[in-house]
Amino acid sequence: MESTKITAETIRSMKSGGEKIVALTAYDFPMARLLDEAGIPLLLVGDSLGMVVLGYSDATHVTMEEMEHHVRAVARAKPRALVAADLPFGSYATVESALINARRLIMAGAEAVKAEGGRAILDQVRAIVAAGIPFIGHLGMLPQHVIEEGGYHIKGKKELEHRALLADADALVGVGAFAIVLELVTAPVARQMTGRVQVPTIGIGSGPDCDGQILVTPDLLGMLPWRPLQHVKAMLNAAEQMRFAVELWKQGVEARGGPRTQDEEEVKPIRVHVRVPVRIPEWLPVSIRVRRKVIPKTGCRPVG
Repeated sequence: MESTKITAETIRSMKSGGEKIVALTAYDFPMARLLDEAGIPLLLVGDSLGMVVLGYSDATHVTMEEMEHHVRAVARAKPRALVAADLPFGSYATVESALINARRLIMAGAEAVKAEGGRAILDQVRAIVAAGIPFIGHLGMLPQHVIEEGGYHIKGKKELEHRALLADADALVGVGAFAIVLELVTAPVARQMTGRVQVPTIGIGSGPDCDGQILVTPDLLGMLPWRPLQHVKAMLNAAEQMRFAVELWKQGVEARGGPRTQDEEEVKPIRVHVRVPVRIPEWLPVSIRVRRKVIPKTGCRPVG
């Protein structure tokens, strides 16, 4: 794997080079390390952590202190990837607060910040960029507006929304955004926006024609089966794998008081439904069976 550090300019130049941008969310040290080892060039510490890590009902409950905590954890992995972080709900209501809080995220270890909105936050974006902080825009469905909008709705179906999205994208590019996330934008409008602006568009639930794609990592890995979604199919059933491993250990403790050392026993590998190797100790009861379940159809959680 290459060792050259990825920067905001690296991400921006991927558009002109015709290279698709692959981005995922990260909220802690081990996931950041694993994603970086997999070659993901852009890691977002998204306020989606409110739902997938902290158990909140939506992203509006996430605080600056919580964002800083998770940014620090991701930054400790020292990834080659660019680390971006969300400015949480209410943290950029004014130019002054936007600049103060963007600097707080940078001090915590972020290398770029993201905020939701277009022309409504241009003064804030302009100040952030003027301070030398790389900025990612976020248009379309805005998770921090979920309460006032009464849910998560696809954007761009109406002509007024269509024109507003184009104007917002142009405005963000004009004040220095180096990339724009397009969330739940209709595919034709996302395609038009991608061809219109000079910076990369990174889609989530916005069709295949954006310059890149981003997902909430726990959704991609199937870690939260109790939260079914609609716009992405999990590539792994990690929740089932985790339950299986825990149940093996639990039954081993109940049967024998705990596993022996490898010097005391031989263990053999088996393969489970998604072909993830699991080592089964010989001393476990033969009644323990591998359960096989179909990975459910899911969709994308707001990236935040």
